[in-house]
Amino acid sequence: MNNQSQLPSYITSAVPNPQGNRAPWYSNTAPTYAGIFLWFVFWQGAAEGPGAAGTLSQGVAWALISLAISAVVCHFLFYLVPGLLGQKTGLPLYIVGTSTFGATGGFIMPGFLMGLLQFGWLGVNVYFSSLALAEVIPVSAKIIMVVWGVLAAFVGLKGIQYVAKVATFLPLIPLVIIAMLLAKTLGSVGSFDPAALNKAGEVAAAVTGQAVAPSHFAVLAATLTAVVGFFATAGAAGVDFGTNSRNPQDVKMGGLVGIVFAIMLTSGAALLIVAGVYGNSSLMAGAVANKAGLNAFQMIPVVLGKDLAKWLFFLLAIAAFPPACFSSFIAANSFRTTLPKVNPFISVGIGAAISIILAVTALAGKAIIVFQIIGASFGPICGAMMVDYLINGKQWTGPRAGFNPAGWIAWAAGFTVGLLPIIKVYDVPAAPVTAFIVGTVVYYICAKAGLLSPVVPLPKK
Repeated sequence: MNNQSQLPSYITSAVPNPQGNRAPWYSNTAPTYAGIFLWFVFWQGAAEGPGAAGTLSQGVAWALISLAISAVVCHFLFYLVPGLLGQKTGLPLYIVGTSTFGATGGFIMPGFLMGLLQFGWLGVNVYFSSLALAEVIPVSAKIIMVVWGVLAAFVGLKGIQYVAKVATFLPLIPLVIIAMLLAKTLGSVGSFDPAALNKAGEVAAAVTGQAVAPSHFAVLAATLTAVVGFFATAGAAGVDFGTNSRNPQDVKMGGLVGIVFAIMLTSGAALLIVAGVYGNSSLMAGAVANKAGLNAFQMIPVVLGKDLAKWLFFLLAIAAFPPACFSSFIAANSFRTTLPKVNPFISVGIGAAISIILAVTALAGKAIIVFQIIGASFGPICGAMMVDYLINGKQWTGPRAGFNPAGWIAWAAGFTVGLLPIIKVYDVPAAPVTAFIVGTVVYYICAKAGLLSPVVPLPKK
């Protein structure tokens, strides 16, 4: 049997992105990733977590340190190896992933799974964006959710090139709003007292009874769960971003600026905004009266006034439309590859309907759970890919035959561990990172035990 007959056509027909099509990190990778972190759903809950003071329970400094650690983990553990693989091969994720999960298995993992999880993201986007739009549009938020979800799916399928042009400028909206909030609150950050807030359990809706300040480790674990869980699929997609990078330096700089710096800019600002509100007695009274809790998004009417806030909510929702379309676009591309005989309008339409149901029923509003599921799914994928890259001399081996046992065993082990806190079996700390570590260790053990299917050389072109 020749090599080509052992490989699916989607692998043999893949063509690397040529060097002539690539560009510097500051024109593609960095701004694209930064746009993800400017989405208000990411930064609004930066201060939320265990205890009445959330991630600010041990003070502003430790909250920022925890955030910095989380940002570095995203860059070095979840993004860097996928990015380098994409840069070195010029091939997309669903091809590169076949070295970890096999030529047949790669169709499902990470290809199909990447598309499937996009509908979870779309549901979160639909839910929060529609609630923001309902502040201005005199229509039920549930009706807006249906319209928003349908439009995002349709544009993602047919008009993504136009959205991409508009998306170049829309990220400026959350950046300006964050700056406005900081200007009003930064001066009172020094007066923030986490001890006082920890005693005032009523300011955090999730706290009942006497509030207990979480430990330093608990704050770090909560931050890692939220940040890494949010980023996990985007980290694996670093392969696709890497195909547009000219060299390893582009990959590294794109991540340091677009991921680490952007996370610190957006969520770091959100932490300072919340601390500033609770460091100012009048603003704190307004936050309590408005039941803003520790949510930076809900601080907008407290800091800038209700009349202006509803229009800022509207603008933040509009700025969130391109990410909704991109989620649909990524899902459509995934399904076109993995389900080539199914019309994308049908597959994406079904997925969009599920997203809308998740939004209308408010299940998508539980963003942390969504982050945990995504982290549990893609944590071990990124871990296994990293080991496969390192044990093969920092090179892509090429596709492996069939289903690569090491990859699937590593994923199953990591996913199971990451799922434990979601199904309330065991509270695994920093579950997405733990799932990554488990996937990494198990893949290494399996590789050394000979549980790697043979590499099938790509046909020469």
